[in-house]
Amino acid sequence: MERNYAKLKVTPKAERALRQGHPWVYGEEITSSEGSWTNGDIVDVLSPKGRWLGSGFVNDHSKIRVRLLSRNTNDRFDEAFFRRRVSYALRYRQTVMGDDFPACRLIFGEADQFPGLTVDRFEDILVAEVLSLGLDRRKELIFRLLVEELRELGVSVRAVYERSDSPLRAKEGLENVSGFVSLPGLDNDPDGHVIITENGIRYDVDYICGQKTGFFLDQKYNRLAAAKLAKGRRVLDCFTHTGAFALNAAKAGAAHVTAVDISADALAQASRNASLNDLTDRVDFRQADVFDFLTEAAKGKPDWDYIILDPPAFTKSGATADSAYRGYREINRRALQLLPRGGYLATCSCSHFMPAPRFEQMLRDAAADAGVSLRQIEARQQAPDHPILWGVPETDYLKFYLFQAV
Repeated sequence: MERNYAKLKVTPKAERALRQGHPWVYGEEITSSEGSWTNGDIVDVLSPKGRWLGSGFVNDHSKIRVRLLSRNTNDRFDEAFFRRRVSYALRYRQTVMGDDFPACRLIFGEADQFPGLTVDRFEDILVAEVLSLGLDRRKELIFRLLVEELRELGVSVRAVYERSDSPLRAKEGLENVSGFVSLPGLDNDPDGHVIITENGIRYDVDYICGQKTGFFLDQKYNRLAAAKLAKGRRVLDCFTHTGAFALNAAKAGAAHVTAVDISADALAQASRNASLNDLTDRVDFRQADVFDFLTEAAKGKPDWDYIILDPPAFTKSGATADSAYRGYREINRRALQLLPRGGYLATCSCSHFMPAPRFEQMLRDAAADAGVSLRQIEARQQAPDHPILWGVPETDYLKFYLFQAV
């Protein structure tokens, strides 16, 4: 079958990036074009010598001019194509997540070759975010296929909720959208809450008003790793959000957990989660700016021997990476100064603009500032439902470390 897509030639630099596995072509990397298109259409990308490199979604509004969708010349972008992609993503999660399949990320954007699409599963609720124009034009098809393919796996979906409310949509020329997706057989009026179980702990997920899709699934197994050190210890969980690290530590036998967050809404949700698991007697919640809290704690006689730092991304662009470095260094220094010799630290970063080598250098600097040495216990990344696609550094974002201060 003859291909009938517009053709865009790119620079040698863009060709190298594409051949190494990266799926994006920036506007300044396009040298010429042949044919016409409407934003959101599929176009062919050609090397400077006219060799086909792949096909992807085009958008003149976006700095990322083309998001590659396929490198297979035989692909035809019909319903069967997208059904195969959906099925592949679901079966991957079923394999790598096992019993944790009921609460996991089903589609992780470029890592699943769905540019700009995120879908999380919370039991029988799916929560989606669409950040690219090409997929926004096809989202109803994708959502329907997700429901149908999950049904083939024996999973019933009660509702699909779209939370496409990121500022990144404006860069694609898209307006923000939130609401239930209308599909046959789905409930369009749940209360916006669903109970999930992760690591044996129950959580009330507010998928309408909670942060992002309502719950951070990427730290699932890091929480288990952190909990292994908690038995008998007095734990300080900083940036607790809805209490996941705190509750894992408490369930593992921590003597007591103090959980701190600046958000009253997040702490209210964390408190509800503690009640769901009968752990209210082991956890107390404090509303405070963590930087200020640690500064004040240093003036007294803190008795925590285990501190967990799970901050939000301090940087979302390369332009603020230096400032983020200083923020991470300061928060880790303050934590290390509060720990006794032999105390434990769990620390992480969820920004791909803070790559592992630089984050590790920051930790060396923070330890030197605090006058301690770090004995590494574990270095971890995100859970496998957030797979890292080699050649796409943006998918490699979560760094998680466990240390003893010696």
